[in-house]
Amino acid sequence: MVQTTLHATAPRRGRPRKSAEERDESRRRADLVRAAARLFRKQGFDGTSTRDIATAADMQSGSPFYYFDSKSAILAAVMQSGMADATARQAKALQALDDDASPREQLRALIRQHLQVCLGKGSDFIPVMLYEWHTLSPAQRGAIASQKDAYEAAWMPVLHGLHQAGSLRADPQVARLFVFGALNWTVQWFRPGGPLTLDGLTEQAMQLFVGEASDRKGPRARATSKT
Repeated sequence: MVQTTLHATAPRRGRPRKSAEERDESRRRADLVRAAARLFRKQGFDGTSTRDIATAADMQSGSPFYYFDSKSAILAAVMQSGMADATARQAKALQALDDDASPREQLRALIRQHLQVCLGKGSDFIPVMLYEWHTLSPAQRGAIASQKDAYEAAWMPVLHGLHQAGSLRADPQVARLFVFGALNWTVQWFRPGGPLTLDGLTEQAMQLFVGEASDRKGPRARATSKT
């Protein structure tokens, strides 16, 4: 008598695939958050109603409350979504560097990516964070602060490396605060289409924060060497 052994199909690892309906819900929620970010930046939190957000997202007036409990929850989602996207893009920018990239090269990549976050297409959440942080509840601020801390933590090994090399004379922790203060404030004065591109702005920031590389001579040094 031949015995037949039945093998159970191994369960699929990882998260189950989303249904088409779930994907559509996720897309609609993301559209709502993006629309809210644009309006919060342009009109402010107090000057924007949920009806405004629904209209901008091409939804019915009550639809935002299907996704969020309150307008404040939408504001928190704008910041959380923005920080999550910025963190993912920052990690990708660092991974694109060579394994032996110097701290200076890493800093340039970090600055360029952060300027893209601040000033590139869809760059609304940084201004919203700057101007509407006080509107959040303590719990909301705590959750977003954790994301922000994780994002900025990637800069610390780079700043410490520059400090050890003598390129950064300020304390790395204090330097981090100055760097983010300066970069984030570009949302106030930078104008696309002006004389500076984001690459040019990156180089200006590098000169401000760490100056020329130690193995390069500036105009004054070159002139002195000829005499």
